[in-house]
Amino acid sequence: MDFLASAYPWIKSLHIISVIAWMAGLLYLPRLFVYHAAAEVGSVQSETFKVMEGNLSRIIMLPAMIGAVVFGGLLAGLPGMATHGWFHVKVLLVVGLLGYHHLLGRWRRDFERDRNRRSPRFFRMINEIPAVAMVAIVVLVVVKPF
Repeated sequence: MDFLASAYPWIKSLHIISVIAWMAGLLYLPRLFVYHAAAEVGSVQSETFKVMEGNLSRIIMLPAMIGAVVFGGLLAGLPGMATHGWFHVKVLLVVGLLGYHHLLGRWRRDFERDRNRRSPRFFRMINEIPAVAMVAIVVLVVVKPF
């Protein structure tokens, strides 16, 4: 436990960095989908979006998500953390973001295979989900309302 106490500032810093990178991807990937859904299948533009979406997903989002979960898990292991009501709601929201991340991956593979059936409007609407979750999580962690 002494190691965790001395490493706490580093773990918390790495958690915050990972969350920022993951959130950037969760917010940006659906925005790319908006434009990709409007592009003609097989066009140069569509093929460019496939590369951009794949790189964002594999190089930034996946490692950042793993980092957020691992470092967040270490922080969650601190004594007494799991006794707070706000913490349980935060975990529930994070699980929701993990599911959202999974859906983005599925939709990215649909685009990759030229099988997208969703409209740009659909992706504009679902792009709001991580922003709402982020606001709720930040308020829960900072304000600790219950």
